[in-house]
Amino acid sequence: MQNTSQVLETYQYDDEIVKKFVIATLVWGVVALLLGVFIASQLADWRLNFGISWLTFGRIRPLHTNAAIFAFGGNAIFAGIYYSTQRLLKTRMSSDLLSKFHFWGWQAIIVAAAITLPLGYTMGKEYAELEWPISIGITVVWVTFAVNYFKTLMERRERHIYVAIWFYIATIITVALLHVINTIQIPVSMWKSYPIYAGVQDALVQWWYGHNAVAFFLTTPFLGLMYYFLPKAADRPVYSYRLSIIHFWSLVFIYIWAGPHHLLYTALPEWAQTLGMIFSVMLWAPSWGGMINGLLTLRGVWHRVRTEPILKFFVAGLTFYGMATFEGPLLSIKSVSAIAHYTDWIIAHVHGGTLGWNGFIIFAMIYWMVPKLWKTELYSTRLANIHFWTAFLGTLIYIISMWTAGITQGLMWRAMDSTGHLVYPDFIETVIRIVPLYAVRAVGGGIYLISYLIMFYNIWMTVAKAPKSEKSEVFQAAKLMPVSISQLGDRPHRVLEGLPMVFSVLTFLAVGAGTLIELVPTFFANDYVTTAPNMKPYTGLQLHGRDIYVREGCYLCHSQMIRPMVSETLRYGDYSREQESAFDRPFQWGSKRIGPDLAREGGKYPDLWHYRHMMDPREVTSGSIMPAYPWLYRDKTDFAILQKKLKVMKSLGVPYSDIDIAQAESDARQEAKAIADGLISQGAPTPLEDREIVALIAYLQRLGQDFKKGIIK
Repeated sequence: MQNTSQVLETYQYDDEIVKKFVIATLVWGVVALLLGVFIASQLADWRLNFGISWLTFGRIRPLHTNAAIFAFGGNAIFAGIYYSTQRLLKTRMSSDLLSKFHFWGWQAIIVAAAITLPLGYTMGKEYAELEWPISIGITVVWVTFAVNYFKTLMERRERHIYVAIWFYIATIITVALLHVINTIQIPVSMWKSYPIYAGVQDALVQWWYGHNAVAFFLTTPFLGLMYYFLPKAADRPVYSYRLSIIHFWSLVFIYIWAGPHHLLYTALPEWAQTLGMIFSVMLWAPSWGGMINGLLTLRGVWHRVRTEPILKFFVAGLTFYGMATFEGPLLSIKSVSAIAHYTDWIIAHVHGGTLGWNGFIIFAMIYWMVPKLWKTELYSTRLANIHFWTAFLGTLIYIISMWTAGITQGLMWRAMDSTGHLVYPDFIETVIRIVPLYAVRAVGGGIYLISYLIMFYNIWMTVAKAPKSEKSEVFQAAKLMPVSISQLGDRPHRVLEGLPMVFSVLTFLAVGAGTLIELVPTFFANDYVTTAPNMKPYTGLQLHGRDIYVREGCYLCHSQMIRPMVSETLRYGDYSREQESAFDRPFQWGSKRIGPDLAREGGKYPDLWHYRHMMDPREVTSGSIMPAYPWLYRDKTDFAILQKKLKVMKSLGVPYSDIDIAQAESDARQEAKAIADGLISQGAPTPLEDREIVALIAYLQRLGQDFKKGIIK
C-alpha cells in the first residue's frame, strides 16, 4: 500500500524511445517479409537467383531470418518492454542516454548484418551468422540494455514486480548467456573467424543456442508482452496469478534443456538426445498453461472479439502459440522426428510460431500502443479487421503448404518396396514433387506481406492525423522506501517479487542448471573431441574450399549427417560417425535438406561433374532448383590467407605442424594445379588453378574419404 505520508515525486515516461522502436519495427517488418517472399519464390523458380552472388538463396536466407527475428521481432520487443516497464514500475527508464545508445546501436547492428550477410561474411551458424566485429557489437548493446533495465528496476516506485517483468528479466539474462557462449570465436581477419567448438561440441552448443534463441527471444519476451497488453486491451485482470507463477518458473527451467531435440539420430551422444526429447515433451504443460491463462483472461468479454481487431489478434496469436507448442514437443519424439527432421514440416512449424504467434502479438501491441503514444484514434478499425483476416489467410496457406510438402518429403525419402529397395532412389524426385507447394508457400507469404502493408498504411495515417504539438503527461508517486522482508507479504513468491535482484539471480540459476548439465560434459570428456588414429585435418586448399561452401550458404540446403536408418544408408552410404566432424568449425550437420546429404560426397563423382554442376546444376541433374554460381569461375582464391587460417586452427587444437603452416600457400597452389590440370584435360577452360571453384571441388572431394579409406570405422 502506498505510504501517503511521504512526499510525492513527479515523473514523466520516455515515450520518445518507444516511438523510435515502433517506427523501426514497422520499417524492418517490411524488409523481413519482402526477403521472406523473395527466398520462397527462389525455391519455386531457381531463375530468381539471377546468377548474382549477393542475391542467391544461400546468402539471402540468413538475412531474412536475422531481419525477421532481430530486426522486426527485436525492435517490437524493445518497444513493448520500454512502454510497459516504465508504467509497471512507475518510473522513467534510468538513463535516456543508454536508451538512445541501445536504439541506435541495435539499428547499426541490423544495417551491418544487411551489408555483410549478402557479401558472404558469415559464421555459418544458424541465427548466429554475424561475424566477430558485429557479434561484439551485439554484446555491447545488449549489456547497455541490461544495465539500463536493472538500474530502472532499482529506481522503481512500485514495490512488487508484475508477471510481465519476470519474463523480461529472464529474456535479458538468458539471451546474454546464449549469445556469449555460442559466439566465442577466434578471428582470422576482419571478417573471418572460426568458432572455438568443433563437431559434436559445436552441434550441441549451437542448438542449445538455436532452440533457446526461439525460447528466450521469440517466446519469453512475447509472453511478457502478452501478460501486459492483453489485460490492458481486454480491461480484465490476468486470469490466474498462481498459474502465472507456475507458467514462468517451469518454462524458464525446462526450456533450456530442449536443444538436443534438433539433433535426434545424429552423432550426438544418446543420453543428450534422450534428455532433449524428455524435456521437450515436458514443455507441453507450461506452454499450454500460459496459453490458457491468456485466453481465460478474456472471460466475460468474448463478445468483443467479434468487433475489436486487437482482441482478434491476441486470440489468434495465443491459439497459434498453443498449436506451435503442441507441435514442437510432438516433433521432438524420436519416431516423429525420424520423418519430420530435414523436411519442410519444420518450416511449417517455425512459421506457425513466427507468423501466427509473434506476428499477431506484435500487430495487437502496435494497434494498442500507437494511438496512445501519438494521442489520437486509430485511423481505420475496418482496415485493421481486413489486416487480420488477410494475415490469417496468408498464414494458413503458408503452413498448410509446408505441412504437405514436409510429410511428402519424409514419406518419399523413407519409402521402400517389398524387395528392400528405395521406391524413390533419386533425391530429385522428391524435389520435383514439392516445387508446386513452394509456389503455394510464396503465395501465402505474399498475402501475409500485403496484410502487413495494410497495417503499415493504417498506422501511417494514424500518426499523420495526430496532433503536432503534444505535452508529456506528468505523474506522481511516492518514493519507494526500504522495508523489511516481513513487510513484503506473507506468500513466498510475493516476497520474491519485492526483491528483483534476488529474483534475477534465481532466474539465472534456473536457466544455468540445464546449461551446465548438458554442456559441461562435452567440454571435458575426450569422447566428444578425439579423432581416429591417422586422421588428418583438411589441407589448406580444402579448408579454404570449405569456407567458400559456408560463405555460399550451402549448409542451408545440404546436410552432412547420415542418420542410422535403412532408407538413409541405402541412399547415401554408411551412417555418420562423430569423429568425421572433429575438425569442422562450424559443424555442418545441417537442419534442412533441399538437396541431398553430402557426407559421403567425396569420390562419388569426378571433378568435372562438380565443375559442371556448380556452373549449371540442371546440366547434370534435370529438375534441380539449385542456383548457378558463375562467380566461382572468375573470382580468385586468396592463397595468401591460408597461413593465418591454419595458424588459428592450430591454436584451437587442430594438428597442423609448423611446416604445414609455413608451406600452406605453396602446398595449396600445388594441389590446385593438380585438380585444374585434370579438369583441363577433360575439356575445362584455362586458366583455372587460381579460381575458387577448384578450392570448392577440393573440399567436396574430401567429404567422407576418411571413412571410405577405413581411417574412421
